[in-house]
Amino acid sequence: MNFQSLSYLANGNPRQQAALAVLTRYAVFERLQAFHPVLAGTIPIAIDIENSDLDIICCWDNKTAFWAVLHESFATYPEFHCTETIINGQETVIAGCRLDGFELEFFGQAVPVAQQNAYRHLLIEHAILQAQDSSFREQIIELKRKGYKTEPAFALLLGLDSNNPYQALLDFGQQHFGL
Repeated sequence: MNFQSLSYLANGNPRQQAALAVLTRYAVFERLQAFHPVLAGTIPIAIDIENSDLDIICCWDNKTAFWAVLHESFATYPEFHCTETIINGQETVIAGCRLDGFELEFFGQAVPVAQQNAYRHLLIEHAILQAQDSSFREQIIELKRKGYKTEPAFALLLGLDSNNPYQALLDFGQQHFGL
């Protein structure tokens, strides 16, 4: 699966097709093109629930330029917010807004997208789902409906370290899939 392109969404389930329509209608990826956007999270791998957001991860060389594009492109949309923080020792810009019933979250670091944890989690979760039967996917979705975040749900079902399920999932992916 090539998650670097949105084309797979066109043949996806209705929610994936609706996500593609919103991203296209508002030219989200075109506006963020300079920052190598990739859709991560649960919608690409069809484990989303009703309130799942569109997680768009980006890589910036110039934080100020990324911040400016976010504000110029999305500040007029409902529930816009933008903040800076440090995650895993990296300066991070997190922004969001709401478009046509979808919450969008923009996540940017000066780290290539393919090396960001959200992208690595996406690849690992996809590989796990491909290796498991359909009941595993349904169990993940049910745990998410009960309030679990995605990585802790995977960790629980796989019997991984629940103290740091995010790192445990990365370790699992490296060990089992070389990801």
